[in-house]
Amino acid sequence: MKKATSKPPTAQQRKELAALAKLPDDKIDTRDMPEVRDWSYAKRGLFYRPLKQQLTLRLDADVVAWFRARAPKGYQTDINRALREHVEKIEQKRQRG
Repeated sequence: MKKATSKPPTAQQRKELAALAKLPDDKIDTRDMPEVRDWSYAKRGLFYRPLKQQLTLRLDADVVAWFRARAPKGYQTDINRALREHVEKIEQKRQRG
């Protein structure tokens, strides 16, 4: 399922962005943008979209059933997450020893 993207910037907005890009950071007026100090509602990885590869993979039926029972609409994501955690754990062990 593809999520909606924002509208492309207008010509005026592109012009303003180009002007801001030329300024050093200390010259940009950010008074109307208060600094965010409370990150408790932040969502990690919200805008990160890793490259996906479609493939056919044979898994044991009971393993797939377990994931589907936990999250019927997100079981493939859960399987990917479990595989990623396993890979990271192996990589950490490899780097330590």
